Order: sequence, then C-alpha cells, then structure tokens
Amino acid sequence: MTLRLVFLGTPDFSVPTLAALVDAGHEIAAVYTRAPKPAGRGMTLRQSPVHDFAAKQGFPVFTPRTLRTAEAAEAFRDHAADAAVVVAYGLILPNAVLEAPRHGCFNVHASLLPRWRGAAPINRAVMAGDAESGVAIMKMDEGLDTGPVARMARVSVGPDETAGELHDRLADLGAAEMAQALADLDRLGVLHLAPQPDEGVVYAHKLGNEDTRIDWSQPAQAVHDHCRGLSPFPAAWCTVDLGKGPERLKILRTRMASGSGRAGHLLSSDGVVACGAGALQLVEVQRSGKAPMSFADFARGARLEPGARFA
Repeated sequence: MTLRLVFLGTPDFSVPTLAALVDAGHEIAAVYTRAPKPAGRGMTLRQSPVHDFAAKQGFPVFTPRTLRTAEAAEAFRDHAADAAVVVAYGLILPNAVLEAPRHGCFNVHASLLPRWRGAAPINRAVMAGDAESGVAIMKMDEGLDTGPVARMARVSVGPDETAGELHDRLADLGAAEMAQALADLDRLGVLHLAPQPDEGVVYAHKLGNEDTRIDWSQPAQAVHDHCRGLSPFPAAWCTVDLGKGPERLKILRTRMASGSGRAGHLLSSDGVVACGAGALQLVEVQRSGKAPMSFADFARGARLEPGARFA
C-alpha cells in the first residue's frame, strides 16, 4: 500500500525527501512551494528547486503567498491527503492546514530536537562548535518546532566540516528517515510519537547581517567555527586593504594553526592570522564579484605580506 501525500518544501534541502517519496511509490497529490523570485543580474523570475523537480515529475504545483486564509485551507483539504510532508517550506502552516490530512503533517527538521529549533539549525550548530547533529521527524503542531518526534538520527560533525557539507549529508539523512517514518505509518496506521523534553531547548534564530562579520578578537576556535558555520552561504567576512581602501573578503574555509600576535594581523605568507587567542589559517577566500579561490592564489595576486591587517 501507499499513502496519498501533499509535499511542502522550497530549497535544495527539500528535494531529496520529495525524491525519496516518489521512489517509495507514494501518491503525490500536490506540491506546495514558495512562489518564483527575481534572481540573477537580469532579475528574471526563478522557480525554487522543489518547483523545478515537481514540474519535471508532472506533479501539480501550488505557490500561494499564504496559507492563512479560509480559501487556502479549503483548497488544502480538497487534496484529501493521508499525510503532508514539510521540509523547509518557508510559510507558516495554520492549524486548519495542520489538521487537514488524515494523519497530520510531518516535518524533517535538521537538528536533534529540542536543540536548535527554528530557522537556521545547521548553521547555528556548526557555529556553536557542536560535535553532533542530525535530523528529527516531527509531527507538526502550532508551536515553533515543538511537536512530538517520531524518529531521530544522529551524525558526528567533523572539526573542519562546513555548514554546506553538513547540509548535504542531513538532506539525504532526512529523506531516508522520512521515507522510513511513512513506511511505518503506512504499515501500522499510526506512529509512536515521543514528546520533546523541556530541557535542552535552544533556538536557531534566522541569520542576520550582524551574524556574519568576523571578530578576530575571539579565540581561534570560535572564529574557525564561525567561518565554517556560515560557509558557503551567507559566508563570514572581514575587510582588508589591498591598496585602494578596505575591501570585503569572504572567508570560506579555515583550519586551526599555531601562532600568536595582534588579533587580525597576518602572521605568515601562507595565511595564518592571529586571533584573540591562538591563530587560524585561511584556506579558501572570495573577493567581491570573484569566484572562490585558495588563499595562496589570493595572496599572490593581492601581494599581501605578513603584518597585513584583517578587520
């Protein structure tokens, strides 16, 4: 047997789960995703990754601006779904929508709930230096990632792993866990749901501009975690004077190094920069309007010498 499903998702992270549902043979009654947005230099409308995938599969795609109206809720109920699967959709689901499917709405959340509820769990986990992450399959309620959990899977986070690398691993893991949860639901008709504990709640607030600038006065480990937690997007950044005034430089990859000195100053030609305590080696950087490059290539073109200051 298979389930009749509605899928709600938008970015690349969502696509593996939708693909897994298709591979499992479930009936996809409808796909909801965010409306196309202007992108690129020409500001042409660009569909979301989920929209592109669903269109190629021939699924009906819906891009409402909100689900909070009575009309939107009625249209959602008309799909007569057994369950809805939500993966980084980007719109709030009101109670009328949450209760519309026969078994409810299930979410892939990229953290070990209740740690890192909220909008940016992968970035925040890496920025905090967490040694472990994972995914939770949660039945949604009206709270912010507060619903009971059906499945949880854990992974170790490498000491130099970036948010982008963890993102890709968790996207595949979440797809596998959701596929198994729905197989259990289809077979048993019900899932065992465990309430989230009250202890250990941490919120992964949406990333803002104030989160991205590097503070070289912090210890090297904190700067390292900050840089990898924001790589490749939106990317941690600092400024450096290359002879025409301060220029913004994104720091995409770093590694821990030995050394000490004035915070933010280049200690050696191979990219070791002093932090508030310890030092960090810059491995991959990106100038404004340029492609990512190794620090060695950047330094060669910029003629950087030890003593140069990153601010």
